[in-house]
Amino acid sequence: MNLIKPVWLPEKFKVNFRACKLWAWRIHRELYPFGNRGELRATAAINGLRLRSHLRFSRKCSGGYTLTRIHYVIVGIVATIVTLSGVPAQAGDDLMERALEAFKPIPSVVPAIKGNAVTHEKVELGKLLFFDPRLSASEIISCNTCHNLATGGVDAGPTSVGHGWQKGPRRSPTVFNAVFNVAQFWDGRAVDLKTQAKSPIQESVEMNATPDHVVNTLSSMPGYVELFKKAFPNEASPVSFDNFAKAIEAFEATLITPASKFDQFLEGDANALNAQEKAGLSAFLGKGCAGCHYGINVGGQDYFPFGIVETPGGDVLPPADKGRFTVTRTASDEYVFRAAPLRNVALRAPYFHSGQVWSLKQAVGVMGTAQLWAKLTDKEEDDIVAFLDTLTGQLPRIDYPILPVRTNNTPEPSFK
Repeated sequence: MNLIKPVWLPEKFKVNFRACKLWAWRIHRELYPFGNRGELRATAAINGLRLRSHLRFSRKCSGGYTLTRIHYVIVGIVATIVTLSGVPAQAGDDLMERALEAFKPIPSVVPAIKGNAVTHEKVELGKLLFFDPRLSASEIISCNTCHNLATGGVDAGPTSVGHGWQKGPRRSPTVFNAVFNVAQFWDGRAVDLKTQAKSPIQESVEMNATPDHVVNTLSSMPGYVELFKKAFPNEASPVSFDNFAKAIEAFEATLITPASKFDQFLEGDANALNAQEKAGLSAFLGKGCAGCHYGINVGGQDYFPFGIVETPGGDVLPPADKGRFTVTRTASDEYVFRAAPLRNVALRAPYFHSGQVWSLKQAVGVMGTAQLWAKLTDKEEDDIVAFLDTLTGQLPRIDYPILPVRTNNTPEPSFK
């Protein structure tokens, strides 16, 4: 039986429907699907103290599981028990200890990628591919077009402009620290960076190319052919669409941003944050923000419904975009999205998958009313924004590369 990750509840927690829904959602994600008997094991973190409650129940399983009000009530009972226990916080508990329960610092070394060794040769090749617009049908759009490394790993927004000046339906996610996300894209349809790299190439609204176009383009340039041989030395035909994706994945794995003020705080420097930033961190934990935005990336670890308490306006939450439902076709996944990773969030306005909120303070306010059943005060919003500013790390220095020279055999641009 899996144990769900700690859910940070408000310090002065009062049972309400929003809290019950959040708890039910987290449990649903851990246990779905399950058999005739299931055990709900909930772990709450209140002022750093973990309290466990268990509920056992029986039900007939017909292959599906739908969240209903009764499930919210069941989890609400757990929350009630925890709340009424009245157990004080552990002695010696402080803000740093509470933060370490929910977050981890970004490492200073490149993480390993399962099934794809991050070698120097792959990284250098992946860098060229990331910046090369000739892989798109028009030969105008590169990965960097929508994931600009000079502007926080995103474009100008609100949503990306692709082939033939078509506008994409969602805001481009940042490529910085994407290696730490549970999955890629707002709806999590790509399990890893390699899978993600293959998608925009083939989307008609983005780069409008094909795997054959990519392979033919790369094979036409001796400079690329030699680089693929070095990056994949044991393969008879190293220039392939799969290896193109592996090289990009290796490069993107290096796009991590360690040593932020918050990382330094997590690593033991209590003076890394000033008083307002600490107040913002305390509010972030106490108000329940870390219930969704937790882990090494301060988000990006799980999926949650947008509008648990109050549905945002149609500009922020377009009715036609049903989020993860388009991937799973499960009714309970309507308007569910991967929690946005908040590392370097101050660098990449506008916000949300719709890209319709340009102020970080306004975005914090929207989350308070939509997700937390809390009308944050002006000071609380300012404090949380100050904390979010501390999530900006040291961005890697990336020099714009000189690309291999095209030949007479290189496919010509297509604007159809």
